[in-house]
Parts: sequence; C-alpha cells; structure tokens
Amino acid sequence: MRITKFGHACVRVEHGGTTVVVDPGAFTGSAALAGADAVLITHEHMDHFEESRLRAALEADPALRVWTNGAVAAQLDGVARRVTAVGEGDAFELGGPGGLGVSVHGEWHAVIHPDIPRVRNIGFLFDGRLFHPGDAFTVPPHAVDTLLLPLAAPWSKVSEVVDYVREAGPRRTVPVHEAVLSPIGFAVHSRMVGPEGPGTGAELAILGEGESLELG
Repeated sequence: MRITKFGHACVRVEHGGTTVVVDPGAFTGSAALAGADAVLITHEHMDHFEESRLRAALEADPALRVWTNGAVAAQLDGVARRVTAVGEGDAFELGGPGGLGVSVHGEWHAVIHPDIPRVRNIGFLFDGRLFHPGDAFTVPPHAVDTLLLPLAAPWSKVSEVVDYVREAGPRRTVPVHEAVLSPIGFAVHSRMVGPEGPGTGAELAILGEGESLELG
C-alpha cells in the first residue's frame, strides 16, 4: 500500500491496482483526483469536500465512484447512482474481489463550539491498517499500522492530539489537516507529537505536498 499526501486533509491511497482519494477539498489541487478509481469524503466542510470539483471529476471520468456519508450524498443530486452513502459499521471493497477493503467508523464531527451545529463525519479504515478519521478523534476498532493524524483544527488542542494518538495506539502517525498552521506552527505542533514531545508511543512520519510513503 502506498499513500501520497496532498493539500490539507487529502491523501491518495494506492493498493493492488486501485487508487482512492480521500477528502479532496478546497485546499487541495485538482491533480489529486487524476486517475482515481474512487473518492471517499468524510464530511461536508469545504476543506474536505468541494462539490464543483468533484462533479467535474465525475463528469470527466464515467467510471469514478464516490463513497461518503448521507449528508454529503444528498448534495450530489444528479449523480446519485454513482454515490454510495455509508455509515458507522459499514464495509465495502474497492477494486473488486481481492481489492482494497474499507470499513467505516465514527458518526459525528468533533465539537468546534457549542453554538455551532455538528455535522456528520465518518472515518475510513483501509485494509485494517490505515485509518483516516476525518475531523474527529475517532478511535479505530483496533491499533492500526498508520494513523492519518489531524494535527491542528479549530476543534482541537495539542494535548488532545497527543492523547488521541496514545488512545488509538498506532505504530506510526502521518500528520494531515495542517493548512491552518504557519510553517512555524507546523514545526511546533509536529514536535509535540514527535520524539521531542511528551510521548505518544508512535513513530512520526511527515510528508510534504506530493510526497509518498510505502506502507508495505
């Protein structure tokens, strides 16, 4: 399995000839969608879901399919036959038999502020070993090899990020959701979840824009 980091929370996952793109939102270039077989969207916020770009990708590639929660699926009228709504406890396979298995975990976006209504949010677990939680501290059903870690957001603070990694127990973390940080802020936050911080028990692997990591 190979992952490639794109803008903000977007990651490409390549496995067994199947290419999946997760959360290609407004902070992600359109190149992230090139050649994708499937797009997975965790929730409806613009930094994870840009409707016009996704519709353009669907129009350009009749084989492209989307898996997301019901709230996002409801916004994709006109292409509904190519969109599958999924939720907590669901599982599906991409690329046919022997392809990439995906299970769905979580239900709600983390609380930003009590006065801001929460939206639905789902996380995706790939092949039982790579987890993208979206905008939530959803703990996967078991310790995973690699956790795509939301590093900074209006709904989190560093102590919560550290404690989330400790609870989830991955072997390795790859920071995502960092567009809200300056370069200095990113250095500070990543240091806190790395070996110089209070300790998470996980290896830290930082990917720049367009950089990839082989998961084995």
